Amino acid sequence: MQGKLIIFSAPSGSGKSTIINYLLQQNLNLAFSISATSRQPRGNEKNGIEYYFLSPEDFKQKIANNEFLEYEEVYTDKFYGTLKSEIERLTDSGQNVIFDVDVKGGINIKKFYGKRALSIFIQPPSIETLRKRLISRGTDALEVIECRLAKAEYELSFAPQFDIVIINDNLETAQEIATKKIRDFINKP
Repeated sequence: MQGKLIIFSAPSGSGKSTIINYLLQQNLNLAFSISATSRQPRGNEKNGIEYYFLSPEDFKQKIANNEFLEYEEVYTDKFYGTLKSEIERLTDSGQNVIFDVDVKGGINIKKFYGKRALSIFIQPPSIETLRKRLISRGTDALEVIECRLAKAEYELSFAPQFDIVIINDNLETAQEIATKKIRDFINKP
């Protein structure tokens, strides 16, 4: 039996990755869909673990070869996308695939898979909370953070297009809600 798909989207700093890492430990038969990106690794990120890191030229060649389920040029020459081969490999083995993608990618994956996919939007309590979270990470320069915040305001406008919106004002509560919604979805025939 083919696995189902769980799509997570959120503005950067909303807690999406923390929630996903929690879910991967909850005995839900989840496999993480490793996205491809043309950006440079941050911190301790490793190729094939957090992302498949490609040069902008390699990424564009894969676009031309129709190798992506979805992709987006999030910033100039900063692409993110989901390789079709990655999803087929995981779902064919019966695993449920969890995605960490930008909002447009999430909407596109949901359209492609329909009822076989559950789309979840993680929303920060406020833009100011988001600013504090991004600054406390210590991974980006202030001008990068301001760019991310501007993008976050735009991304928040897509929340109503997702099956579920979870406001992450308390991490434990957000994790519990996500776990229950996903378990119900996976167990539904």
